[in-house]
Amino acid sequence: MRIGFDAKRAFLNNTGLGNYSRDTIRVLSHYFPSNKYFLYTPKDKDNNRLSFLKDSKNTFVRTPQSLINKALKSYWRSKSIVRDLFTNQIDIYHGLSHELPLGIEKTNIKTVVTIHDLIFIRYPHLFKLIDRKIYYKKFKSACQRADKIIAVSQQTKQDIIDFFFIPEDKIEVVYQGCNSIFQKEIKANKKQEILNKYNLPSNYLVNVGSIEERKNLLTLLKTLKELPNQKLVVIGNGKTYKIKCLRFIAEHNLSDRVLLLTGLDLEEMAAIYQSADILIYPSIFEGFGIPILEALFSKTPVITSKGGCFSEAGGPESKYINPLSVDEMKAAILDIQNSTDLQEKITTKGFEYAQNFTDDKIAKNIMQVYTEL
Repeated sequence: MRIGFDAKRAFLNNTGLGNYSRDTIRVLSHYFPSNKYFLYTPKDKDNNRLSFLKDSKNTFVRTPQSLINKALKSYWRSKSIVRDLFTNQIDIYHGLSHELPLGIEKTNIKTVVTIHDLIFIRYPHLFKLIDRKIYYKKFKSACQRADKIIAVSQQTKQDIIDFFFIPEDKIEVVYQGCNSIFQKEIKANKKQEILNKYNLPSNYLVNVGSIEERKNLLTLLKTLKELPNQKLVVIGNGKTYKIKCLRFIAEHNLSDRVLLLTGLDLEEMAAIYQSADILIYPSIFEGFGIPILEALFSKTPVITSKGGCFSEAGGPESKYINPLSVDEMKAAILDIQNSTDLQEKITTKGFEYAQNFTDDKIAKNIMQVYTEL
């Protein structure tokens, strides 16, 4: 088969949607090498997280070629790309992040779209009005026109049914995986080298994700204030909400106990996960929650939020709390840290649960969607 991908975020985004796009392309090209995979991106930007493409014989990058498409990259991606797909004899086109080009439904190209979440509908106050209107129109249109929809969790599938009135049998739940580097043990000397590079303490909590209101870092900082012997490493970046968190850190003299890191490579992130006491992931809502899975593979205990998709990612043995409760978060941290038996149980069972999300299983599940079109 000749399979095309909307690969914009694989090249230009280093957070959730970008990670999903890269991992999808990586596992399919590896486990199903007889296919040809075409990566359509408005800009072929160098990204070290796409290093697997260098040795690949079955992946091909495609960018806009005509003067008008180069000048109007958004138009190319949303509409005129269809002509390129036809020229490249694409059998299946997969919109990896909520979108499909207009007019593709009038061709014989089969289509799949991945919907990660509908947070802009559930929590509209977190988004500008114009953005909500654009997202609603794009997401719903893609769901209506696609031959098949991949939802990254049962929670997302139910939201698609409830908010867009899409028939259930059109939607397949295919869970996300995570980069293979998180599935390997980093050598002890390399791990120590990374910890020394960032001057990390011997014991610390870790939080991973964009620093924005929905991710709820502020409640974790309030909990840290109540735990004077704890230190926290935060991996992520943000804008307005980050300023709010920095102000809280300064006002409560937490600067010597909170370390904010950005721009890490994947090996550095894996080493920090594997050396952490606990991942605290108190997000209000997610489509899935990849940092939870990265921690499970790292054999690091997880504390995350009750409800939503979080138990789908965290499995039966992770600790689930009200993410807005300082008392519950504090108690969960102390419960884990004060019991080696509980630590062992959570990490062992968590690692076992993570085997449901290995690269080969993710690739097989996606390919099954393709072959049933």
